[in-house]
Amino acid sequence: MKKKVMITGSSNGFGLKAAKDFADNGYKVFATMRNTEGKNAEKKTELENHSSDITVVEMDVTSDTSVKNAANLILKDAINIDILINNAGIMYVGITEAFSVEQAHQQMNTNYYGIIRVSQAILPSMRKAGKGLIINTTSVAGRVAWPFCGTYNASKFAVEGYSQALKYEVAGQGVEIVLVEPGPFGTGLFGSIQEEDRKEILTDYPQLDSIKNGMIDQFDQFLKSPEAPQSQEVVDTYLSLASMPHGKRPTRTVVGMDYGALEMNKTYQPLQDEVLKTLQVEFMKETKVS
Repeated sequence: MKKKVMITGSSNGFGLKAAKDFADNGYKVFATMRNTEGKNAEKKTELENHSSDITVVEMDVTSDTSVKNAANLILKDAINIDILINNAGIMYVGITEAFSVEQAHQQMNTNYYGIIRVSQAILPSMRKAGKGLIINTTSVAGRVAWPFCGTYNASKFAVEGYSQALKYEVAGQGVEIVLVEPGPFGTGLFGSIQEEDRKEILTDYPQLDSIKNGMIDQFDQFLKSPEAPQSQEVVDTYLSLASMPHGKRPTRTVVGMDYGALEMNKTYQPLQDEVLKTLQVEFMKETKVS
């Protein structure tokens, strides 16, 4: 039987390409996105025309009801999901102080709470099956903080901590959780910059606003250049992790420019694993292999 993969944020970027490539590699794909009858109707048609192994499902990761309805629909068809790729995300770039609490909530609601919602909807079926893989897409900005990315950094740092803790807790149920940490890629994130709500801060710090705009322009020009890393690298990482034997996958995989995240991971993971010894927590050994 074909393995079944569910991919969030499949209307563009990594998610769109991943849905096609997983189908091309023999997987049954459930590609989720918002507005399948509206602005993403063409993307839905594009994916479903690409392969009969792709089913597009309406899902908004910021809505409890939408996630539950989509998960129920998918599991009714698939019974269980072998691989969940939490790929959906948004990026706000601007003066950190100038983003409102509501904007910070919007960032967290998609990037962090969205992963919680979808994972909680799918995990019970994985635990029942005694196997499963969850790939959470974070960022090198979830390891190294960048100026003008404060709310984005916070959401990705949150996913890192959540995933690490959850990884320990579900390991004994045959479920594996790993993180993919892309550097900057030309996926359209910088093309949809969210303006800061607190305009008075921009007025108070015009020089800082100018520095911000210069950084955005510099990144934008680089990501459009031939030297820029290609999104296919991230999709290939998803495919590689999916094909690895259970228990052999690295907890974190950096893709593209790392900005020190590789070295940080080398130092961090052994220290993190020592936490279990310090707390004297033992998890049952895994007896089931996916």
